[in-house]
Amino acid sequence: MERIGDKVISRAEITDDASATFADSTVIPDRYARPDEVRDGVVVGSDESYELPVVDMARLLNPEFSEAEIAKLGSACRDWGFFQLTNHGVDEAVVEDMKDSTLQFFRLPLEKKKAVAIQANGFEGFGHHYNRASSEKLDWAESLILVTQPHEQRNNEFWPADPSTFRDALDKYSMEMSNLTSRLTVFMASDLGVEQETLMGTFQGKTQSVAFHYYPPCHHPDKVIGITPHHDGLGLTLLLHVDDTPGLQVRKNGRWYPLNPLPGAFVINVGDILQILTNGTYKSAEHRVLPDVEKGRATVVMFQNACVAGIVKPLPELGEATYKAIDHVEYVKGNFRALAEGTRFVDSLKIM
Repeated sequence: MERIGDKVISRAEITDDASATFADSTVIPDRYARPDEVRDGVVVGSDESYELPVVDMARLLNPEFSEAEIAKLGSACRDWGFFQLTNHGVDEAVVEDMKDSTLQFFRLPLEKKKAVAIQANGFEGFGHHYNRASSEKLDWAESLILVTQPHEQRNNEFWPADPSTFRDALDKYSMEMSNLTSRLTVFMASDLGVEQETLMGTFQGKTQSVAFHYYPPCHHPDKVIGITPHHDGLGLTLLLHVDDTPGLQVRKNGRWYPLNPLPGAFVINVGDILQILTNGTYKSAEHRVLPDVEKGRATVVMFQNACVAGIVKPLPELGEATYKAIDHVEYVKGNFRALAEGTRFVDSLKIM
């Protein structure tokens, strides 16, 4: 994860007071109270029928059904920017080990989790999620953020040694997610009408990072936000639900659509860089997390970076560019500044 010179967003540590607040949410401290933000936008209720896209990897791989399923994949990336992926082919033992290690880590006493706590002005390690420099408000979550690939960029001091299974589980899971990204981009390329190697190449060898999130249950879910509404700024996001607790909501046409996790599925979403690479064909969607009143929620979220030879720009095969080309390092800096301001950097790159 690239370091940003001008500090515009930060990560607060999980203090004893924060841990006590998460354990007993009878009273919500001001730093977490955000009822106006929770009410921002209409949440689609259970009385309205809707279905977020589901894509079946087994059908993508089956010549008999592949064409129709690729069209379904493309439609999901164009219209929603989100889909659930079933029959994904990821080693089930690797997935279960990652789930178990994640739960074991978040169940540790705070002092043990602090062994990998964020450091001053740092991004990696255990703490709260990002918060904007202009706001003192905090998300209702604990987060562990790490760089996973390339190997030489790993900061092992932030990789938990407790539980003892964690590092090996993450190492194997990281490779599985790289392989899954490669498989998905093959079918995305077919949908877009570009060479498979072209789109795959924008992801291969690029930085991969992961965020482990735990959202404690909250007695007042109408007052707090698990993670602030945002668009993912990188290429592709692959989310693993460690449990079946809902909470993720996707905004479409100004309304929030709750995503109910399917057993064994991954949630995949388009990031801003993939939106640029596809010349605006695929859309990065705004999303947020709200905590549950009774159950905690844990997720493992893998972020795959992408660029074309160090440049973030549309693939030339997709016609006249509708986004300006920008050096990847400058893109990351601009994206962090925009996050701090509550805006989207990708919008500033749009060619009018």
